Amino acid sequence: MKFFSMFLAATLATTLVATPAAAVTREEATIDQALIVLRELQAIPDTQIPDLLLSRAEGIIILPANVKVGLIFGARFGNGVMLVRSADRSWSNPVFVSTGGGSWGFQAGGQVSDIVLVLTTRESVEGITDGKLTLGADASVAAGPVGRTAMASTSLTFDSEVYAYSKSKGLFAGVSLEGNGIFIGKKANKRFYDGKDSAAEILASKEAPPAPAPALVAEVTRITSNGAQSVADESAQPAEPATPPTEAKTYPLPDPEPGAEPGGS
Repeated sequence: MKFFSMFLAATLATTLVATPAAAVTREEATIDQALIVLRELQAIPDTQIPDLLLSRAEGIIILPANVKVGLIFGARFGNGVMLVRSADRSWSNPVFVSTGGGSWGFQAGGQVSDIVLVLTTRESVEGITDGKLTLGADASVAAGPVGRTAMASTSLTFDSEVYAYSKSKGLFAGVSLEGNGIFIGKKANKRFYDGKDSAAEILASKEAPPAPAPALVAEVTRITSNGAQSVADESAQPAEPATPPTEAKTYPLPDPEPGAEPGGS
């Protein structure tokens, strides 16, 4: 009974996001929620995505109100948006995606969380646009480091193709999402983009997307541009010498014959 109540609460939370007031479509609400999630993630320096990781991002996926439920068998599902880098390093219009995955083992309960995925390779982006990307199988996934200086303790070679963040108890932290699949939401794309359901076509388009997508594109551009600028500023800082230079000092030698005429014998 308790599990059923938690499942019902988790489902209701997703429904509230997915079924907004009549004046707002489901896709518009998803974009609005994605923008809120991204701003909340970057609002606190100690929990934001590190600048170095943002400067290397090839794609960003935002999944608001992702639901996880379990009773022996577990499941995670949700909807969101993905933006990718263009050849000129600008950000594409968002495409709609969905996620789903299952697990087995002793588990019971339900949880609703906001998830952000940072993709660091073109291969991981292309895996999704080709149809499906399974985290941990098709692309390595790791819990994302948090904080502006967190990359100091993380692999600077970006061994993982995807870094994952999840909001838990009001704060974001890294999370493992192995086994979850990411799919293109063709129906959502078709509804939002007036008949277009091709992810490749939407991502390549230079036309302004319908509202409120431009606000999300602008926010992603802002945080990744700030990250790139911060990394560039740190690289441009001159290295400080290990020890500060000291002034040259002279010390007079003691007079071996005080009182004698200089040069006398």
